Amino acid sequence: MQKICLFAGIRVPLHENFDAMAGYLVDDARKVTTHRLIEMKQQGKKIAMLTAYDYTMARIVDGAGMDIILVGDSASNVMAGSFTTLPVTLDQMIYHAKAVVRGTQRALVVCDMPFGSYQVNPTEGVTNAIRIMKETHCDALKLEGGVEIIDTVRKILDAGIPVCGHLGLTPQSINKFGTYAVRAREEAEAEKLISDAHALEEAGCFAIVLEKIPAALTQRVCKELRIPVIGIGGGPADGQVLVIHDMLGMNQGFSPKFLRRYADLYTVMTDAIGRYITDVKSCDFPSADESY
Repeated sequence: MQKICLFAGIRVPLHENFDAMAGYLVDDARKVTTHRLIEMKQQGKKIAMLTAYDYTMARIVDGAGMDIILVGDSASNVMAGSFTTLPVTLDQMIYHAKAVVRGTQRALVVCDMPFGSYQVNPTEGVTNAIRIMKETHCDALKLEGGVEIIDTVRKILDAGIPVCGHLGLTPQSINKFGTYAVRAREEAEAEKLISDAHALEEAGCFAIVLEKIPAALTQRVCKELRIPVIGIGGGPADGQVLVIHDMLGMNQGFSPKFLRRYADLYTVMTDAIGRYITDVKSCDFPSADESY
């Protein structure tokens, strides 16, 4: 099958010699759906997931061949500078998701439901879920929690909205946990996580994110569930997700064990901006060629 590179939504056939750049290639340029993700697990194909919060970044991430783009409530941290994910509002998440959807053609776009938008009761959760879907045109939603929110998950699914679960370290509950340490090390919490994962699958979730739990527990959940398990700080799984600002090295102060940096954009950008300042102050920019 001919390899296709998607760049800014343009399908570009590539020669077989480009296989060395497999990270940029996809062998199926069709829109990614929840059904295709389950097929990928069945076929043993790994799922790549990354966050994005704006149009320009979404075009780049989608063009690189990403399977899932998460409009994460981590926007509260990396876009707004908040210490936790709790302050981000429903309106803000809708704003970010709208921009990402406009910049995406292939990837499945999943939007986080922010803290307070679904925990009160199932009716309010469904109302907010429908609003996100109608206003953003995203493909699915992600909710944190297990049996405690299962009625809300079922109601959202009954409304025809795909749901991705999130277990383990759930950042919206950070004030309850009191720490970002690895979760489910103890047997009781591990067994509850497994029970919650099965409950979410039985309710109809198409995937589950497992954050910062022991790798052995992640492997057990992967084997027991039919739906894909996406890991972040949980070792190998059916797929992986990272925050784009972290993996591109735009943040200097965040260095958890599970993070692999694929670039050092903090240094690259600081250098570029510094050279621009120098050129402006020295009257080197703009030159005659850059003037009308």
